[in-house]
Amino acid sequence: MSLVAEFGKVAVLMGGPSSEREVSLMSGGEIVAALQSAGVDVISFDPAERSLVELPSLGVKRVFNGLHGRFGEDGTVQGALEILGIPYTGSGVAASALALDKYRTKLIWSALGIPTAPFMQMADAESAPKVLSALGTPLMVKPATEGSSIGISKVSTEAELRRAFEAAFAMDKSVIAEAFVKGRELTIAVLGNRVLPIIEIVAPDGNYDYQNKYFTDVVTKHCPADIPPATAEAIARDTLRAYDAIGCKGYARADLMLRSDGTYAFLEINTLPGMTSHSLVPIAARAIGLSFPELCVDILRSATTETKGAHVD
Repeated sequence: MSLVAEFGKVAVLMGGPSSEREVSLMSGGEIVAALQSAGVDVISFDPAERSLVELPSLGVKRVFNGLHGRFGEDGTVQGALEILGIPYTGSGVAASALALDKYRTKLIWSALGIPTAPFMQMADAESAPKVLSALGTPLMVKPATEGSSIGISKVSTEAELRRAFEAAFAMDKSVIAEAFVKGRELTIAVLGNRVLPIIEIVAPDGNYDYQNKYFTDVVTKHCPADIPPATAEAIARDTLRAYDAIGCKGYARADLMLRSDGTYAFLEINTLPGMTSHSLVPIAARAIGLSFPELCVDILRSATTETKGAHVD
């Protein structure tokens, strides 16, 4: 069976209204090109410029969700596609909403004994002394529902913490402070029920920020990461636990820090990881022999809806 017959017309959602629009356009463009090269009947679709309700009239049978950030990753688009009855890639409504919220993700992980860095939610800048007393320094301060390292600050003093809170709060009404974990930066992807090889990210001065993630070539990525096999196996097991705890499906990528003593702490899980030439999931897929077009077809094949009675045509 040809991929056109298997999938029908496919729309790649890209762009959107979030702060990660530029990266999503990059991801979406590369996904479209990859699917076209594999023989899929595919169109690009920007929900910031067109209404999702147009999808059925365009004959779209499946959606590859290439959006990032709010609206695309928080369950909003997923809910709309459920109503339209169009199968889509990635996690469902509840898992998407949970995973984008770092605070609630960490609450669930902590309750299940999945290792994560100590954290607190900050209600206002006046809570700075209490947070410093509980977590110590240095700290990472983050908007709870932004991605791609947007709005993150590393702080060591009360004055810095107050400023970081105000900057994060301007982007998100939920702000978390997290104990800084010194160590090696790792990321590990799940594709279906498979854990892909672990990647170690080495950035200048440990600064794997938005600019270095997507717009420079100064970051080194080692795949598979050079870590002891027993540690890698433990991380893989806990990654699947972290993935299942949130209810993820299709594919996702977890980020964590590996301390010098071999312990580690999960930072977050991304239900719609970047799919650009700089992105991590394609690198891990190549390590097991999956080309980028093959990876995109694999992900597209996993598209579903959660609505009872929904089916893939």
